[in-house]
Amino acid sequence: MTEEYTASKPIYLQIADRIIREIVRKELALGDKLPSVREMAVQSGVNPNTIQRTYSELERMDIVETRRGQGTFVTEKKEVLTELNEKVQREVIESFIRNMKELGLTKVQMIQGVEKYLDRRGEE
Repeated sequence: MTEEYTASKPIYLQIADRIIREIVRKELALGDKLPSVREMAVQSGVNPNTIQRTYSELERMDIVETRRGQGTFVTEKKEVLTELNEKVQREVIESFIRNMKELGLTKVQMIQGVEKYLDRRGEE
């Protein structure tokens, strides 16, 4: 399951983003154990040092915690998950709006476009 990485962002941050998305989508729950550095390196097709840096960055962000001799775990702090959800949502919205503005769309056109899309899909 080796992944494709872009040159525009460091690989360790791309892997951190993937783990964050898995947490937001609840594929990883609060308190879940992450694969060992070695396992994750093999799964991701990268050097173990890259994964160590990923885990260190996630720990710095308070998203995971390392327990000596046990491994690395998703935090059990619900407020961290709430903040993470809001941050990811905000980033997706900002990216969407930036792309729509680049196309020259107005706020009204953006909202109408989203509403049309959701109506076609039968979503509220």
